[in-house]
Amino acid sequence: MINSLLRSKNILILAALMGFLSVAIGAFAAHALKNLLPSYALMWVDTGVKYQMFHGGVLLILGFVLKQWPAWTMIKWAAASFLVGVLLFSGSLYIMAATQIKALGMITPIGGIALLVGWLCLLIAAFKQPE
Repeated sequence: MINSLLRSKNILILAALMGFLSVAIGAFAAHALKNLLPSYALMWVDTGVKYQMFHGGVLLILGFVLKQWPAWTMIKWAAASFLVGVLLFSGSLYIMAATQIKALGMITPIGGIALLVGWLCLLIAAFKQPE
């Protein structure tokens, strides 16, 4: 299941969706939520959008890398880590901003760790690149 999810085409679709949603959420927060949320909550959304957009771009690149080398396992691990990381990191910030339940902030660092794992996977992949 996981291996089929992490095919090049699926990663490219998820990267495009991640980019689309980051722009939509950022625009919605900047315009519709500007007067509804406190400034600190808007900063949470802004941070989530930045991390989501940046890692969406990285996922886009990884999708094209996997088109060339579909069996490169460490790249698949990096992509999976970035997906989980954005879901937990940015997702917890968005929900925390919307609900003001600050206890959700305990999830955010778990997402951050997943993002760091993704970067470590890329570092390992650089040393073990296929011919």
